[in-house]
Amino acid sequence: MYGNQSDRTETVECDLEEEVCQLVLKRLRELDEGEFGWVRLVDPSEDELAQLADDLGLHPLAVEDAVQAHQRPKRERYGDVLAVALKTLWYVEEESAVETGEMMLFVGPRYVLTVRHGEVDPCPEAARRLDADPDMLRFGPRAVLHAVLDVVVDAYGEAADTVRASLDRLEDQVFSSSRVDHTERIYSLKREVREFRDAVQPLVPVLHGLVGALGEEEHPTKALPYFRDVADHLHRTDIEVRTLDELLTSVLDAQQARVGTWQNDDMRRISAWAAIFAIPTMVAGVYGMNFEHMPELGWTYGYPLAVCLMAAASGALYRAFRRNGWL
Repeated sequence: MYGNQSDRTETVECDLEEEVCQLVLKRLRELDEGEFGWVRLVDPSEDELAQLADDLGLHPLAVEDAVQAHQRPKRERYGDVLAVALKTLWYVEEESAVETGEMMLFVGPRYVLTVRHGEVDPCPEAARRLDADPDMLRFGPRAVLHAVLDVVVDAYGEAADTVRASLDRLEDQVFSSSRVDHTERIYSLKREVREFRDAVQPLVPVLHGLVGALGEEEHPTKALPYFRDVADHLHRTDIEVRTLDELLTSVLDAQQARVGTWQNDDMRRISAWAAIFAIPTMVAGVYGMNFEHMPELGWTYGYPLAVCLMAAASGALYRAFRRNGWL
């Protein structure tokens, strides 16, 4: 996609074959004064990206990072090319899973190259926002950088809101009267939040460093408020993610405490019933011994008396346990 200060945009979607690569480079060379180009690649191979690297002035290490797609969010400068790596993120509520992708942005003097890995593509929404606010194009390639960062950080905030809603429902279930163990679900959500943190937290110093670097340059000074706004949104999301992680730890502790309480209740019930049955067992055991001279052995009402004694003692224990909440 190519943009300039006169609000002209063009999008081309195709495979990165050699002919297409040469066409892209040709179009970049033919840009008029004040115009810049935006090239978007999806899961390119190292050979495909290498076709553009020399002409765009991309460092081999940066090309390697863009192809491997296992980078932490970071910011590097190679001459007059700024390379920014970040993670895209979205939350699948049906699976209670946080899915992540990766994106590398190369911001040159007159071009922006984005390399994406993963299903979610923030570039179309970033392009739509630039089309809706063409004044941003006066910042040149940094306008694309801001738009992509803005879309990604907004997605972080939306995902955090969805995770918060899932956590609220999980809390209600944990503290409900039902005896259902939600430990596995809590652990699963906690793992997803940790993955969330891995995407958000490293990007905070990257974005602050980017704001500081822009402040040292003369041309993009007017763009600083826009980047600071994105940094502020990211900071709030970072705080929310940390809070979610702490809340999940508390919910997990509460679930473990409830499980322990359930087990104690079960043991008390088992102990109470064992005590109730122990008295009849003891009486029956005494009168079941084979001795000739035993109290009430020859009495007509001896057997009914023993049975009544067992029932009365068991009933008294049952009532006492019920009164104390053991049964």
